[in-house]
Amino acid sequence: MLFKMLAFKNTLLILALVTSAISFAQTVVPPKVIDKLKPADAALLTGFVGQKLDAAYKNRIVAQDVNRLIEPFKNRTEDRCWQSEFWGKWFTSAIQAYTYQPGSALKSKIDQAVADLINTQTPDGYIGNYAEAKHLEQWDIWGRKYCMLGLLSYYDLTGDKRSLQAAAKVADHLIKELQDKNVKIVQKGNHRGMAATSVIEPMTLLYARTNNKKYLDFAEEIVREWESPVGPQLITKAEVNVGERFPIPEKNWFGYEQGQKAYEMMSCYEGLLELYRLTGKASYKTAVEKTWENIKNTEINVAGSGSSMEAWFGGKKLQPLVSMHYQETCVTATWIKLSQQLLRLTGEPKYADAIELSYYNALLGSMLPDGSSWAKYSPILGIRNEGEDQCKMGLNCCVASGPRGLFTLPLTTVMNNEQGLAVNFFNPGTYKVKTPGKQTGELIQETNYPVSGTITLVVKVRKQETFEVSIRIPEWSKQTTLTVNDEATGNVHPGKFAQVKRTWKSGDKIVLSLDMRGRIERIAGIPSYEAILRGPILLARDKRMTGEADVDETITPVLTKDGYVPLEMVETKADGKIWMTFKTPCMVGSYRAEASGKPVSLTFCDYASAGNTYNEDSRFRVWFPQLLDPRVKLPG
Repeated sequence: MLFKMLAFKNTLLILALVTSAISFAQTVVPPKVIDKLKPADAALLTGFVGQKLDAAYKNRIVAQDVNRLIEPFKNRTEDRCWQSEFWGKWFTSAIQAYTYQPGSALKSKIDQAVADLINTQTPDGYIGNYAEAKHLEQWDIWGRKYCMLGLLSYYDLTGDKRSLQAAAKVADHLIKELQDKNVKIVQKGNHRGMAATSVIEPMTLLYARTNNKKYLDFAEEIVREWESPVGPQLITKAEVNVGERFPIPEKNWFGYEQGQKAYEMMSCYEGLLELYRLTGKASYKTAVEKTWENIKNTEINVAGSGSSMEAWFGGKKLQPLVSMHYQETCVTATWIKLSQQLLRLTGEPKYADAIELSYYNALLGSMLPDGSSWAKYSPILGIRNEGEDQCKMGLNCCVASGPRGLFTLPLTTVMNNEQGLAVNFFNPGTYKVKTPGKQTGELIQETNYPVSGTITLVVKVRKQETFEVSIRIPEWSKQTTLTVNDEATGNVHPGKFAQVKRTWKSGDKIVLSLDMRGRIERIAGIPSYEAILRGPILLARDKRMTGEADVDETITPVLTKDGYVPLEMVETKADGKIWMTFKTPCMVGSYRAEASGKPVSLTFCDYASAGNTYNEDSRFRVWFPQLLDPRVKLPG
């Protein structure tokens, strides 16, 4: 036991050294807008989420054949596909994973991946796999963006100037190529230029690291081109529903006319937030905030994500229906990343609420149990399916994107602010933080949340200090208690941070108890539908769990007098395939005699576990149609 504790402390020390080196990146241009929240110095998670991070680290990040990702850059013959995105997607997730958990095997792989990519750079600065005559077309600029993001993330990690110079040469070549051909970037690529112009993110990051104003000027030019008649109008259309900004394409759904493409749209808004930090232009932040709110209100489903055929489509009100190619994992990961950006920038708890819902359901639900791969689309009715091999790369865009969302959580679970600490999420583990008095302290979370709703936070500091610990109270937790050293505190409200300011000494304990009663979500119509949530977890009926074929039958949970679902936790098998199981009484709208007029105890599991056999054995659903009753006035 002593050996394990010492190893644990040594790991945290290594983590702190790595993270402190990149906490402010390698920037030379100070931002005009300072983030309200800053990442923890280091984190080491245990429990369910910790196991998922470890699985993805080992079986997806470290297991990747990097030579296969490099190969397309040596053969510049492409004219339409997106092989060049895969190196950057894998690489940025590998940097996240290494920052969370440094390891020599991964570091060697990262070092070699950068060296091999830079070796493919042409004398004029191009890194890509498109034939020269096809430069700027289709996904060429999109791929260059991901290469630049990867190179810049390596520079932030190591300070290695070669990677910064390589990224700058890619940017210089792109700017010159557009000028020489006298074309607007917004008219290149797909989706009203959103794929190509999402390069605004690395351009802005490059300016912050070089102070070369041409990169800032180019980023501002992208914003101007967005607002042109042919552009996506990401600022002027910020108050227009994201699923209705442009006409539905008549011919090519994935071509230039498609202005509702979800992943690419959010990628552009991520870049716009980075530009806002550097310029302080309020209209940029306002556009992102309004669009985020619109996505949440019109698109995000009960599992925390959305999209059909990879586009926004007004899907929130349509979610009980079977939609084509539903809930792309690229969309889920990017929704989490955009929400993380806004959480860091503003410190507002609604963004953490959205991240938590998406992370525990849509994201973990799309991940294979062993972390080796990810579903491309994740239904809320049916079975899960692994994505196809794209571009002959041995993986697809969503396999590459999933870990980019997954590894956002460790260093944002507990964060620093000017007043002290902010606890955004609840995961067992140890978090190294800086206090306002510049102490290096620890916050230890002891919990099995969200299996239970009890979280114990233990403060560790070398000397007593007065500061504030802010603890997110989820919007759904209507009955919450919070104590410090067994004394109750006030000012605890759903959807807010509970702020506890005091003189802390090492060993002080905060205990948070959240409201884990089952809740009903309803969608009106003919028929109407109901779904069940418990805490941040969406529940599902799974054929595996019931041993029956009737997961599609009409069921209505029997509610308590105060309108909640009485859930009884059931012990799961030790094989680890199901995380959580519950029973609850339901009225069943079938012709089974034993169900006539009497509740039947039915079994549910968490959405992330539902369907994770990837075959008909675990067919599942989360929305349940309600039996029509002629004694009740029907809508319409």
